[in-house]
Amino acid sequence: MLVVNSGSSSLKYQLVEPESARRLAAGAVERIGERPARWRHRAAEDEAVDREVDAPDHRAAFARVETALRRAGGAEGLAAVGHRVVHGGERFGGPTRVDAEVLGAIRALAALAPLHNPENALGIEVCLELFPGVPHVAVFDTAFHQTMPPRAFRYAVPEAWYRRFGVRRYGFHGTSHRYVAARAAAALGRPPDACNLVTLHLGNGASAAAIERGRCVDTSMGMTPLEGLVMGTRSGDLDPAVPLHLQRAAGLSAAAVDAALNEEAGLLGLCGTGDVREVLAREAAGDARAALAVEIYAYRVRKYVGAYLAALGALDAIVFTGGVGENAARVRALACAGLERLGIALDEAANAAAAGEVAEIGRAGSPVRVFVVRTDEELQIAREALAAVRGGETGGDGEDSSSRSA
Repeated sequence: MLVVNSGSSSLKYQLVEPESARRLAAGAVERIGERPARWRHRAAEDEAVDREVDAPDHRAAFARVETALRRAGGAEGLAAVGHRVVHGGERFGGPTRVDAEVLGAIRALAALAPLHNPENALGIEVCLELFPGVPHVAVFDTAFHQTMPPRAFRYAVPEAWYRRFGVRRYGFHGTSHRYVAARAAAALGRPPDACNLVTLHLGNGASAAAIERGRCVDTSMGMTPLEGLVMGTRSGDLDPAVPLHLQRAAGLSAAAVDAALNEEAGLLGLCGTGDVREVLAREAAGDARAALAVEIYAYRVRKYVGAYLAALGALDAIVFTGGVGENAARVRALACAGLERLGIALDEAANAAAAGEVAEIGRAGSPVRVFVVRTDEELQIAREALAAVRGGETGGDGEDSSSRSA
């Protein structure tokens, strides 16, 4: 399986055996359209490549990747190509075989994800040309959250906004939430549909999900990835009157406010850096702004854990994942601090030593178990794409078949 993640100026890819989880090759072309671009590639039997290349557009980048994959011996035996697509709207609730209609729908959904869906669609289009005899499957970041009930996904806004413009909660990071939920269920010794979980994907982008018996019933990101938790450069939850106030009082345009809330807010806005590692180092050195940023970041996570415990009614486990969730023991400790009466308590030594694919960091005997799970979105995409091919799925409007592949 070839897994492709096509961004505005980048192309990331992996060649994966889904059932064994073996990586045959992986890499990325970055700064596409600039001179020079940079290409990093590693194959199981080859030395790593890290060099500047000429990639004026995505087609040139894909051609370079195709050549490398054929040299690695993996391009001829592809079962399918799985494509990460950020936004599936309400139409796509599972992995979907790509045809002209589906590709057109992905492009049309650019109104909801203007920075992502056009580039995702371009990647699919180029791969269809390079690998014409192979099934192509779109795997949507939003799909896992399509099981949310209306009480969770609707906003209290005029009905016409929802009907005409798609104003509702969609959620993102769904591939990661699905993957770590399945791994946590296995660690609990139960099937996913017998578990209530809160999954926390904490990275430069961050989101929480409430999962009831294997199905997402709420998530923190909204119509866009801006809502919810504090992130590296995104504000997260905000009074919706703030942008209007800034437009009136500061004379900022809507575009300027939008850019600031996405690119200049979050940890960066609070203390001058969006890198959690640097924020924690500055906190340890006595930087008051960094200390406040960490406190706000963890407090927001803790609020969502409490809210989702109330939404679920009963909780089996909390799952930390993502670059921050997997590596920042202090953030995990602060996020769980004071929740002992809710049945959530960390083992300090286990939290500090957490490593590997799955690590349990909760205090022995606590009613709610706590795990750190290393996410693997590429492997999950490969498995969902393979399941769609084997199941002959062609639409995306029906039951989400990807749960069978978790």
